Amino acid sequence: MVDGQGWTGLGYRSWADAAQVRDRLAAGADPDAELDWRDTPLHRAAVTGTPEVIALLAARVRDVDALRAGRTALWQAVDEGRHDNARALAAAGADPWLPMMSGWSPGRLALAGPEPELFGPPPPGAGLTDAERDAVAEARRLISAVGEIWYDGIGLACVARLDAAEAVRRLGATPVPEAEATDAATLDIVGVTDVPGGCVVTQPWGYAPQQPGVLGALSVGTRCYGLYANPKSGNQGSIAVDGVLEGWDLHPGGWAGEDDPPELVLASYLYRLRAEAYSCAYAGLRLTDARAVTGPPDVWVRLPERDWWAWR
Repeated sequence: MVDGQGWTGLGYRSWADAAQVRDRLAAGADPDAELDWRDTPLHRAAVTGTPEVIALLAARVRDVDALRAGRTALWQAVDEGRHDNARALAAAGADPWLPMMSGWSPGRLALAGPEPELFGPPPPGAGLTDAERDAVAEARRLISAVGEIWYDGIGLACVARLDAAEAVRRLGATPVPEAEATDAATLDIVGVTDVPGGCVVTQPWGYAPQQPGVLGALSVGTRCYGLYANPKSGNQGSIAVDGVLEGWDLHPGGWAGEDDPPELVLASYLYRLRAEAYSCAYAGLRLTDARAVTGPPDVWVRLPERDWWAWR
């Protein structure tokens, strides 16, 4: 935190301590301080504080709807599921329907969540579109079907409109017996499974499915989303469309960026901490269970020897 603004040393959990926050304010702490690139005290409290702390800060800030990283504190509270703090912010004058984040106001975001009546009926034109309602329903169905998956080290390529047989052909891969595949557990062995909407290439022990060469070959004429659940640095995503790698080092299941298009802002909210479901949803795959991700796949195959980190 920035020295001289009165908040130095106040940890995340301390924002739930109204006495500490009150004492800091009384000692001259700046309620509008920029704590980092995305947080003011009110933004920080919206996520980790309490309604009492929200009331203390909201009464002192210049603008309860101040934007940081493209979002207000109210948006942040809704995005993090802190509806108690969202109510406190709305009571303090924060505007639920203020446009931001590619058209996703706090109120519109709430309409897609577990408490759509959080701010009452939307004003005219601010409700969800039919496509957005469909996306919300599909997210709930897909998350329920896939369940919670905690597979550090797993790699996936979720491929739209491509069946397993064509995926194997494009990769030039050869089938191997299950016992050989699981015993070897090497980076040149992957599983491939047909699912509604396309197929999933999986490797429970490595990153091979999201290598550029794999994604490039699979995405010709279609698109795919690659995921590697890196045990060291967290989930890493990548996007390939028609043979071109269009996104790399993404964060599926993470937080939306202020420059993200509307559909990705919504997906980031709906699939928070569900990286595998997010990856499948991006490719339009409609899994009915987790088998395509966790195994066993329809077929185990061995990739031919080549530099899969290169494409073409």
